[in-house]
Amino acid sequence: MATGSLLTRSATSLAASIAEGELSSAEVVEAHIDRIVEVNGRINAVVQTRFDAARQEAVAADALQRAGAELPPLHGVPCTIKECFAVAGHQQTAGLVSRIGVRARRDATCVARLREAGAIPLGLTNLSELCMWLESSNRVYGRTSNPYDLRHIVGGSSGGEGAIVAAGASPFGLGSDIGGSIRLPAFFCGVFGHKPSGGLVPGSGQYPIAHGPALRYLTTGPLCRRAEDLWPLLRILAGPDGIDAGCEQLPLGDPADVDLTRLRILHVPDNRRTPVSRELRRAQERVADHLGGLGARVVSPAIPLLRESFEIWGSMLHEAGGPTFSELMGDGRPFRPGRELLRWLTRRTPHTLPAIALAALERTTDLPRGRAARWAEKGRELRAHLDAELGDDGVLLLPPFASTAPRHAAPIRRPFRFVYTAILNTMETPSTAVPLGLDLAGLPLGVQVAARRGNDHLCIAVARQLERAFGGWVHPARDVA
Repeated sequence: MATGSLLTRSATSLAASIAEGELSSAEVVEAHIDRIVEVNGRINAVVQTRFDAARQEAVAADALQRAGAELPPLHGVPCTIKECFAVAGHQQTAGLVSRIGVRARRDATCVARLREAGAIPLGLTNLSELCMWLESSNRVYGRTSNPYDLRHIVGGSSGGEGAIVAAGASPFGLGSDIGGSIRLPAFFCGVFGHKPSGGLVPGSGQYPIAHGPALRYLTTGPLCRRAEDLWPLLRILAGPDGIDAGCEQLPLGDPADVDLTRLRILHVPDNRRTPVSRELRRAQERVADHLGGLGARVVSPAIPLLRESFEIWGSMLHEAGGPTFSELMGDGRPFRPGRELLRWLTRRTPHTLPAIALAALERTTDLPRGRAARWAEKGRELRAHLDAELGDDGVLLLPPFASTAPRHAAPIRRPFRFVYTAILNTMETPSTAVPLGLDLAGLPLGVQVAARRGNDHLCIAVARQLERAFGGWVHPARDVA
């Protein structure tokens, strides 16, 4: 089989061919390693490799197949892992210079679950400093660039995952999301990304980790090049591990059982505060029209509280408690944003400008306790409203961002346009980023499909349909081709 075709197939398709003996794990793993070597010098997505170990694991996987052993669902299939997740023996810095040399002793829960399912990690991928910015850039590993145009961002914080999956060098990857960190890289890089329902998938073993109620706002989920992988991957990852106190057993439906003609589509083109580009609005309108053409009922409800998404998201995170961003930046030592800004101006700081700015913003925008509590209460009001609007047969169409992928450094001038993804974390709703082809400039278009908590299968059923209708992931034809 031609190597190129191996780099476009789904993980489930590759697993089936390996199980049948049509392909060997060794050749699938080697093809993806070769592709990483080919593209990574330009996009800087994979920041730690385990190629030799992966080759050995592929040989062992092939031996099991030949022996007629019962094989797990992802047997012999390669993947990649966001660097904030513990991978035994590998560095886990979360992009913080002071954590260089910190190595994981054991796998994070979801890494272990993927391995138990037969997946073979090829390497760890880049992220933003402490997983809290739109650019996947840090002083440990540098900056990741978009495979469709190297001048543009990949999103954060799971940006390395979005980039390497989009480049055809990994069938799927593991990411995390507290404000859009799976869905924004998936959108900017033109692949699928699913943020699970709050509390469905444990986040144990990642750094930094959330606290209190925010354990259900921080979610772990897959990025992949084919929609058919979303559901199998979610089922592998889901379920309590006895460590993450925010995780619980949620009953799951099945995307195969969803009758798209009976869905209600809540088409919300913007939040009436953060303008959305014309091309993204048109893309979402095409989605609504397509689903309506299948027989689904399309409505455009007024949801006034979405206008206050940023304040609600920030206040609910603040209410949840845990270490502040400044405390994490200091890594046990006092962190002074003003001093670090001066050091940045003289190129002597180990931190990125966005991270310094976030730490400073955290101090200057602390709301009085009463006001923060009121915003958090509005968030609970919005959650109840969305739950009622969505019910068990509704999905929400929402833009993933205000535009297609911006150029490098541009987000710091307009830092709050991620609110379309962030608000859904504190709502605890599942949400899938779905690619919709490329715009005239060759950058990915997309839409966000959300549903009521526990209805992940509705989002994924719609994602599968939209892939059939609009083509899904488009292999990048330039820059890293």
